[in-house]
Amino acid sequence: MLGTFQHSRLRIELEATQGQIQSSLVQPSQFSQWLWPQRFSQGLPDELHSDLSFNSYVGPIAVHHQVTQVTDHSLHMVLSGGIDGFHEWYWGNQWVQSRLEGITALPLNLGHSLAIMRLRQYLQPSTRPST
Repeated sequence: MLGTFQHSRLRIELEATQGQIQSSLVQPSQFSQWLWPQRFSQGLPDELHSDLSFNSYVGPIAVHHQVTQVTDHSLHMVLSGGIDGFHEWYWGNQWVQSRLEGITALPLNLGHSLAIMRLRQYLQPSTRPST
């Protein structure tokens, strides 16, 4: 893999419940909205689960995701391809924390910060989808 080792850890407070945050992170119908313009493999299940593999695409760059764990408060994925590393999410009532590490030529910190900001915007009470 070409690139450099990069890492990013972010934690924010949100006006959302643990269940609303969980749904936005593990349901492809939701995360595909706030992670736009990132695209995802067709045929994903309603919710992510352990041992699920799928691809995401940032322009022409593909990132393979291997889900290793999903609980009521966390999501762990091993990444390969455009990013060789891992992505972990943890959440509770009114907070979410994410850690992303890997070797990549992509601007990891910038992309991670934008994703967290988009998640916050997506979960604002005025824009939140009905659950």
